[in-house]
Amino acid sequence: MSNADSQTITASSAPDTDIVLANHPEIPLLVASIPLSILVVLLSMNVFIFGDDAVSGSNQVILMFSAAITTAIASFYNVSWKEIESGITQSLKIALPAMLILLMVGALSGTWLLSGIIPTMIYYGLHVLDASWFLASSVIISAIVAIFTGSSWTTSATIGIALMGIGQVLGISPGLIAGAVISGSYFGDKMSPLSDTTNLAAATTGTELFTHIRYMMVTTVPSITIALIIFAFLGISAAQGDSLGAEAIAQTLDASLNITPWLLLVPLAVLVMVVRKVPALPAIFVGVLLGAIFALIFQPEQVARIGGNGDFALYKGIMMASFGDIEIVTGDAMLDSLLSSSGISGMLGTIWLIMSSMMFGGAMEASGFLQRITAALMSKAKSVTGLIGTTAGTCIFSNATTSDQYLAIVVPGRMFTDTYKERGLAPQNLSRTLEDTGTVTSVLVPWNTCGAYHASVLGVATMSYAPFAFFCLISPLMTMVAAATQYKMAKIER
Repeated sequence: MSNADSQTITASSAPDTDIVLANHPEIPLLVASIPLSILVVLLSMNVFIFGDDAVSGSNQVILMFSAAITTAIASFYNVSWKEIESGITQSLKIALPAMLILLMVGALSGTWLLSGIIPTMIYYGLHVLDASWFLASSVIISAIVAIFTGSSWTTSATIGIALMGIGQVLGISPGLIAGAVISGSYFGDKMSPLSDTTNLAAATTGTELFTHIRYMMVTTVPSITIALIIFAFLGISAAQGDSLGAEAIAQTLDASLNITPWLLLVPLAVLVMVVRKVPALPAIFVGVLLGAIFALIFQPEQVARIGGNGDFALYKGIMMASFGDIEIVTGDAMLDSLLSSSGISGMLGTIWLIMSSMMFGGAMEASGFLQRITAALMSKAKSVTGLIGTTAGTCIFSNATTSDQYLAIVVPGRMFTDTYKERGLAPQNLSRTLEDTGTVTSVLVPWNTCGAYHASVLGVATMSYAPFAFFCLISPLMTMVAAATQYKMAKIER
């Protein structure tokens, strides 16, 4: 691709997001929309036919097929295969850190289960959290952890897994629990100065970090307040388990495993590392190692049982917990299904989904189709409300097509920066809109890296928790309310 036909956007705050956007203005809008239209129709058909199992393989095939359609159409407009291949390679490069983290999270869930860390968190949670206020409490707990870690991903992989277990024991729908965890996690992620997306949105638009965070409070605080009120009302009727049942489950856990507060040192160590800005992948890897060590110390009988009680049983047990299917047998069918893990192997389908998504996103970018569609959207933004609405729509559109929240922040951020200046709007208006729509809606798209990640870690299909991720659903609406009322719309001081 020649320099005349491309534009390079670099955002140093994101991991390796050197994004090359093709520019093929001769491509008709209708033609550029064909691959996306085919994708939407086929994915909708998949969900209708396969339901939650659509992410087990059929969606991946459709995404790859749509990438092939994009390539075939682009070839008629002199876009070479080398350009498409380069775009796909760059797109996969951006997603590689997420895929590596997924592998480590799979091993983490297995070793933390076998060591008794997750059962211990469930055990103490059953004694502390009241069923009626569990959902609201989950939002608050997840938000606090995410603020201190700066990561919704780490929050789901640690306290999120434990909250899922506690809530299901209390008889609450998994979709509701996951919605509460994700709502709190994404609120904390947005408001944390440690968050990569928060820093990325500020850096992309040239906004001072804490100005960006303070300005986000205008829309974020009302959004999380409304979400908390909804979860409080739902929590009163959602909990079906009684206190005697929860106590029986706690006693079963205590009888089946060595439950001790010492096991909580491992998640605490991981959270401390993340707070101290240790990168997520090394921090989670240390968590896997500590989980394995604590399993050998506190649950040697369980490790040996998983390993077959023969030669090298302890070694085999640890390895199987890291990569394969294991189950803690308690005699309670519901609890046994809860205390199970597929380790790294359980994450391979999600990684396949991410790779397929990035193939489609990379092909759409390299062919210039994505830019042609977004340019058409920009041409419709006449008023301030229309400009912010177009920005929000572009962010959501980018999440659905590029399948990566970094791209959903960087690409619209660079595209609209000059337009906001021309309209006399301070850059924090743009950075807030990027976060209110680009960051939070990524988790609502099943084939987005965020949607695929949280669905795998929490064990709940994206479409099952999406209707209950109230904070993520309300945030874009609150952005539009602020735009329509012109409330707290910062202007550029001339």
